Amino acid sequence: MNSELNEQKNKNKLKQELDREIDRRRTFAIISHPDAGKTTITEKFLLYGGAIHEAGSVRARKANRHATSDWMEIEKQRGISVTSSVMQFEYEGYCVNILDTPGHQDFSEDTYRTLTAADAAVMLIDGGKGVEPQTIKLFQVCRMRGIPIFTFVNKMDRAARSPFELMDEIEKVLGISAFPFNWPIGIYGDFKGVYNRRTREVELFNDENEDHGASRVTVSVNSIEDPELDKILGTEYHETLMEEIELLDIAGDDLDFELINNGELTPMFFGSAISNFGVETFLQYFLKMSPSPSPRKSDQGLIDPNDEAFRGFIFKIQANMNPGHRDRLAFLRICSGKFEKDMEVVNVNSSKTIRLQQPQQFMAQDHKTVDQAYAGDIIGIYDPGIYRIGDSICSAGAEVNFEAIPSFAPEHFARVQAKDSLKRKQFIKGMTQLAQEGTIQMYKEPSIGTETYVVGVVGVLQFDVLRERLKNEYKVELVQSNLNYRFARWVKFEKDAPSKDLEDLDMTSSTLLVEDHLGNPVLLFESQWAIDWIYDKNKGVVLTSINEGQNISHV
Repeated sequence: MNSELNEQKNKNKLKQELDREIDRRRTFAIISHPDAGKTTITEKFLLYGGAIHEAGSVRARKANRHATSDWMEIEKQRGISVTSSVMQFEYEGYCVNILDTPGHQDFSEDTYRTLTAADAAVMLIDGGKGVEPQTIKLFQVCRMRGIPIFTFVNKMDRAARSPFELMDEIEKVLGISAFPFNWPIGIYGDFKGVYNRRTREVELFNDENEDHGASRVTVSVNSIEDPELDKILGTEYHETLMEEIELLDIAGDDLDFELINNGELTPMFFGSAISNFGVETFLQYFLKMSPSPSPRKSDQGLIDPNDEAFRGFIFKIQANMNPGHRDRLAFLRICSGKFEKDMEVVNVNSSKTIRLQQPQQFMAQDHKTVDQAYAGDIIGIYDPGIYRIGDSICSAGAEVNFEAIPSFAPEHFARVQAKDSLKRKQFIKGMTQLAQEGTIQMYKEPSIGTETYVVGVVGVLQFDVLRERLKNEYKVELVQSNLNYRFARWVKFEKDAPSKDLEDLDMTSSTLLVEDHLGNPVLLFESQWAIDWIYDKNKGVVLTSINEGQNISHV
């Protein structure tokens, strides 16, 4: 009787630990148009979380200082993020997982995949430019997933647009209501600080730091009722602020947490990431308002993160994060339960039992071995080539398949081969690994050997990344010939199709039949007219611009 009682007590204790740890997790992605300051604000979050002691600038003048989240050589050289990074730190009792995504549209597919692992998104907007095209695309992905979105209007230390105008643009262009949580004081390059609408306090910032935002800033707080505020701000700024506060209180929306969680209302903050203005205030309130790990869709229904069974999915694979070790890591989002080092799990897609050894947690390219992790966490697991993006990893007896992570049709194509034919093995290995990572989409022509591949990319900068990584990581230089194809479509057949033989397809002479790295048939087209030809001449053929993550040759 006592042993049963003790066993139940231990179970209750473990369940309480699980619930407590999951409840304090916050996992979010940062999305923006290029140059809105996304990597900079990531640095500042890490600074306030104590994960780093000095924030690096993405375009730091000193060669030895680069943003923590930018670790590839090409990122350091060009000052752009080309791959998603994962960083974890502790802040005021929260365990924070940041997914820093590429802002440049040429690398948007990596961002789409990463958003599948997030429970919330921070949308960064340039105060001088407002809502930009790439922001719209990424916002739409967030809306499709129904995740809460929190807005930080950046670069308020420069000349910026009216905050009322920015609110109106968010509502009209993005179709989401905005609730300004704080309000900027000075928008013409004369930024004084922000007014906190919740505490009714004015937060004034010291902009005299000589390290240009590399360290934490000093914040002075004054009540809006303080009679000295007129002198501190200046009469004109004070009067303008009081008028705008009154207008907001009369005409503005209420802060509705249900609407926030449904992705229908975005709390809006103003500040300057480069100078640290408003960053810590935003971080504090964001962590209080954003959700803990959310349930995930699977073929068995919604998976509760507090379920004791361990489950997760692979959303990213990255080789050679540490060039000295030539490592290859699969990024696993834990969806339920608790991870423990050396535990045995099942890769549901391959039905193989795997021991999860050498689990890693990240600070960009730096990672450390961890003994345990919980739902909401992102861990890296050593990959000897057995994982694919979208794989579901579960405890034995608790197997589910999570929603597939789609691949999108590329828009630019080239035929590539190794410059030195003696480096054929390195060339094949590098191309295969980069295709499995999702860095490129790689196609084989059935009639040509493995000395040559066709590469498809969303944006032309991905060709630069391909060449740089093959050269630096695999010591292979490429010969590249650009192709005139504009569209890629995966091929599948309806059940009642007269023929399901690819060789029977009637297509234009310029259309090219290839296979992707998973063996799925793909057609490359030069024009919409050539796509229409396929439908006109072939009954029962279906072409799709999205590969849902599994072999789709027949339906």
